[in-house]
Amino acid sequence: MSHAAALTVYKNTTISSMNTLLEDLKAQREGLLGLGFWALAVYRFGHARFIVRNKILRAPWTIVYVILSKLTEIVCGITIGSSATIGRRLCIEHHGCIVIHGAAVIGDDCLIRHGVTIGNIGYKDPFGAPSIGNRVQMGAGAKILGRITIGDDVIIGANAVVVDDVPDNTAVGGVPARPLKATP
Repeated sequence: MSHAAALTVYKNTTISSMNTLLEDLKAQREGLLGLGFWALAVYRFGHARFIVRNKILRAPWTIVYVILSKLTEIVCGITIGSSATIGRRLCIEHHGCIVIHGAAVIGDDCLIRHGVTIGNIGYKDPFGAPSIGNRVQMGAGAKILGRITIGDDVIIGANAVVVDDVPDNTAVGGVPARPLKATP
């Protein structure tokens, strides 16, 4: 998905950055005090700077983004690649040790708990990041790795290591993750 296309959301309606931030804020249980909200706000800023196609005109915004991103990593313990595609109303519950790869795709209304890694498997496929559906709950310490697809309404248990596709409406857990039961 191109960066311009990433701004077009649900049913091809474009919402402003402020509306997206307000939706993100409402999704956070800790409100303005939640470090997850601030990390997500910095990501949204970094992602939005790609609207400016000219690299020279974009450079000042990139410098500001890099500084804010590093501060977010230090203070919040959350790393989100600016080229990741993140849907609306992502809730980052409990900050710390959260890494989201720049090639990852995350759908709407997802929940990420502390210690979650969404990334590639290694050097052989550096851009092979997961594509995560809508309404997915990721338990504390979950690792979602590789060029895989996670369906809608999936629950990923705490400390699960997901390296294979997961169909819709499934709960997975374990190392490596396996289906536990179908969710209602």
